Amino acid sequence: MGRGRVQLKRIENKINMQVTFSKRRSGLLKKAHEISVLCDAEVALIVFSTKGKLFEYSTDSCMEKILERYERYSYAERRLVANDSQSNGNWTLEYAKLKARIEVLQKNHRHFMGEDLESLSLKELQNIEQQLDSALKHVRARKNQLMHESISDLQKKDKALQDQNNMLAKKIREKEKAQAQNPQMEQQHSHAIEPSPLLLPQPFQSLNMPCPYPTHATGHEESAANHDRSGTLLPPWMLGHHLGN
Repeated sequence: MGRGRVQLKRIENKINMQVTFSKRRSGLLKKAHEISVLCDAEVALIVFSTKGKLFEYSTDSCMEKILERYERYSYAERRLVANDSQSNGNWTLEYAKLKARIEVLQKNHRHFMGEDLESLSLKELQNIEQQLDSALKHVRARKNQLMHESISDLQKKDKALQDQNNMLAKKIREKEKAQAQNPQMEQQHSHAIEPSPLLLPQPFQSLNMPCPYPTHATGHEESAANHDRSGTLLPPWMLGHHLGN
């Protein structure tokens, strides 16, 4: 039969305690050596007996290096834990502050909307009324500013349209004036190109003979010419003599 489970409790018999301590200590040191060799681990073992006697084991006899490394790790671990605790504490405090702030804002919002006013005193109601009046003044000032800006923009657009309208009206007047001047210019041009009366050669003018070319003389001129011809008509022989010369 195998050995049963040993109940772990303090051994009251000092002799049995000493024997058990010696056996278990040897087995513990053996296990420490085995794990350091098998797993390439750095192991440090410190044991104090009931009488204060020291028993230790360290890998490659470097107890000081292992302890120094342990101190550095323990210090860093303690700092990390402390920072985590402080950070958690800060976050908890910040959460509480934000939650309280949100509750106050929600309460003020209900009061500004005219809700939950039964628990407020006269002074608190007057304070809320002043705040609402101030907010209303700011809203009206902003509204008036926007209205003035809108009116100014409309006035600028109206002025631009009026200027454009005046420019178009001016162009229309200039075009009508040019169209009215065109018939007068055409009439003057037609008068300028009318044929002028032909001048008679000097012999015909001196002899008061009729011009062999057609002329555009007026009635008064024709009567005067006929009168001259009737008074100064030359005989045929004189005319032929004159033409022969």
